[in-house]
Amino acid sequence: MAAAQIKQLERLYRRGIPPENILSNDLAREISIISSSLNRQIGLLINRKGEINMVMVGDAKGIFIPSLDAFRAASTRFKGLRLIHTHLGGEELSAEDLTDMSHLRLDLVGALQVRPDGNPGKLFWAHLIPENPQGDYWLIHEPAEPHRLELNFLSFMAALEDEFTKQQKTRRIDAAEKAILVRVEKQPLSAEQESIEELRQLAETCGVEVFDTQIQYRPQPDPKYMVGRGRLSDIDLRATQIGANLLIFDHELTPAQVRSIADFTGLKIIDRTQVILDIFARRAHSREGKIQVELAQLKYLLPRLTHKDTSLSRLAGGIGGVGPGETKLEIDRRRIRERITRLEKDLKAITKARFQRRGKRNKSGLPVISIVGYTNAGKSTLLNTLTQSRVLVENKLFATLETKSSRLRFPRDSEAIITDTVGFIRNLPRELFSAFRATLDELDDADLLLHVIDISNSQFEEQIAAVEKILDELDIRNKPAIKVFNKADRFDDKEMLHNLCRRHEAVAVSALDRSTLYGLLEIIEKKLSDAAYSIMKNYVRETD
Repeated sequence: MAAAQIKQLERLYRRGIPPENILSNDLAREISIISSSLNRQIGLLINRKGEINMVMVGDAKGIFIPSLDAFRAASTRFKGLRLIHTHLGGEELSAEDLTDMSHLRLDLVGALQVRPDGNPGKLFWAHLIPENPQGDYWLIHEPAEPHRLELNFLSFMAALEDEFTKQQKTRRIDAAEKAILVRVEKQPLSAEQESIEELRQLAETCGVEVFDTQIQYRPQPDPKYMVGRGRLSDIDLRATQIGANLLIFDHELTPAQVRSIADFTGLKIIDRTQVILDIFARRAHSREGKIQVELAQLKYLLPRLTHKDTSLSRLAGGIGGVGPGETKLEIDRRRIRERITRLEKDLKAITKARFQRRGKRNKSGLPVISIVGYTNAGKSTLLNTLTQSRVLVENKLFATLETKSSRLRFPRDSEAIITDTVGFIRNLPRELFSAFRATLDELDDADLLLHVIDISNSQFEEQIAAVEKILDELDIRNKPAIKVFNKADRFDDKEMLHNLCRRHEAVAVSALDRSTLYGLLEIIEKKLSDAAYSIMKNYVRETD
């Protein structure tokens, strides 16, 4: 490129247009002449004051738009920049033009024809539009020569943004995080809706407002974007229309996938694991719980930590920013590993102290009952009703994160220690399972497990399987156990409930109604008596 041509390009920065114009005729002629002489596309980013913020030189077929992170949005909807670039072949707006407009939240995109003689032709232009019944994302206008564009650009953008604002008023927008939930399935299954509904509950527990859900069916997840590139582009456009600023995937994403999706959409990206970690971080109150959660978060973030990773910088604040959060994301890998080592050492000391307390409790000779079950199955409510305790009860996932123990008195005046544990969930994140293993190890001392099941949940059998899988991993599946079908009052078909109890060898109760628990207490007392007899029998056999 000759020095004179470089000076021509530099002079463009000193040019401006009236703010109310999309493009002036003089500027259109100048960039057409330069583009024709260079045989390259010329692109301009123009702000709402009519100033040229960036000049881009591409090749004959396209231009590359660098990062616009330095530019702040002029409103809640758009970037405050319009993109005008030349098309040497006189072609219309391309799919890439429209996609860039959406991804970058540009005010509009325009493609200016360059005629063979170097003069400007018509301007093809388009802009984003609010959510509409037709499902369109943008409006492409009839092309016109720049001097025939009589539209007042500033008034037009103000009206367009008002339309977006009115559309948003139909939704709750007080939440800082507004999410679209995304899931990939091989084929349509009934379980997918239950899984996405569970993710919705997890997100709402974190204070996230869920605006939409997207399920894609494909043989295998896309290795780069989880969903295909085309579908991700549609999801990004949908986020622009409805005002979502967050994508939550109902899968565990790899670090590379998080970066790729964040770079492609410009949105904050969270996966299912991080949502669960965030809930644990919000609800951990004891020193041990906080250590366990921070340890899990650091182990999750370590492979995702790169100093130049802008996708991770989006995690600061809001969901995914609780616990270690933004300060820990700035430290290097060595310091994170040192912190992990320190936390593991502290946790080991706490575990040792708990082991000593458990030893003293075992000396009392009282049998130990541990309540296990899927999250939000009603475990804490059952503990409260059985023992007249006041353990925190909320209709939220993971309301209980730390073990709670109380004395349980049976009708025959015998006693036992009954313990509430953290709720289980399908596909429990590896980091959490590892961090909370010390807490779950209390189940080793249990003489009896009460497996509480929400029988009103249509996926209760899948939840049973998820809990039993975790018990298998803890190697305590063979302990004496009683299945407790909770929330039986919500089950209208009593005959079906009776048949389910018989098939699963379970007892049906309503944890809120103490009168339904007497049969359960009798079964618990008999089970403990049988277990004690079995232990004594084995002891006599071993000593003979």
